[in-house]
Amino acid sequence: MAPRSEKKEKPRARKISGGSAAERSAYFARREAARVLRSVLQGDARRRAAASIKSLVYSPSVRNKKATFALVCQTLKYLQVLKDVLAASNVLSAKWKMQAELIYVTAYDVLFGQKIGMTGAVEKHIMIHKHVLESTLLKFCANKGVKFIEELLLHNPSSVVAKPRYIRVNTLKMNTECAIRDLERITKVEKDEMVPDMLVLPGGTDLHKHPLVLDRSIFLQGKASSMVAVALSPKPGWKVLDACAAPGNKTTHLAALMKGKGQIIACEINERRIKHLEYAVKCSGAHNILFKSFFLLNQVIL
Repeated sequence: MAPRSEKKEKPRARKISGGSAAERSAYFARREAARVLRSVLQGDARRRAAASIKSLVYSPSVRNKKATFALVCQTLKYLQVLKDVLAASNVLSAKWKMQAELIYVTAYDVLFGQKIGMTGAVEKHIMIHKHVLESTLLKFCANKGVKFIEELLLHNPSSVVAKPRYIRVNTLKMNTECAIRDLERITKVEKDEMVPDMLVLPGGTDLHKHPLVLDRSIFLQGKASSMVAVALSPKPGWKVLDACAAPGNKTTHLAALMKGKGQIIACEINERRIKHLEYAVKCSGAHNILFKSFFLLNQVIL
């Protein structure tokens, strides 16, 4: 059966050759993700360790490694929800069982992802049933009494448990309460109990293109990383040396705790990372940061 399935996909691949690069990339990434997902699920079903997702994704046969890795991880996270929705919608019929993993990946992409490159047979099948799938998903949320899809995952003990998404509010540009109000429009938000101005969101919440992230009003920063500046607890007017400053998360956190007063000397030896550091600082609204080479530190400190 497997060889026959491969033959069906080849003409589809040729048909999308005239599409955009993004469409082609999405089309092939779904198929690569489905192959990796199959290996992961088969290893789990046989109660033996499958190769790690990263080792499978970073094999030479996988071309678009970044997109494939993201698709596999996200599909696994939503897998039980996807299975329930597909079963209730009768979309994963016997005809499509042999391509179940590709159905899961594509259903994730249609319900939660990019919805581009939808030219293959599986994609067309899912798109035909798109409204039914969305309606079934909404019913599931209503039955569980949840407002956001991420909360639905908490009701599925068999779902892959994702680590929380931590957000640091840049108090040089906005206060924490305003950030909470903005983010609560799209997801559940809680304050962290240990780190001031840190918010906790459901795992897997994707904010990379959110306006507050892009203009550095909030930073996608891990809790451990955020604890460094808090542990130092610099006061306004201090002179602080950050000897390994890029990409700038801790540097701008120091500036916020110092309320933009005093001076932070930011050093970074890697020229490429310096550009990321300078951009982050510029967007953050911090004006008390001085960029210096390690070799000039004596002059600056003296």
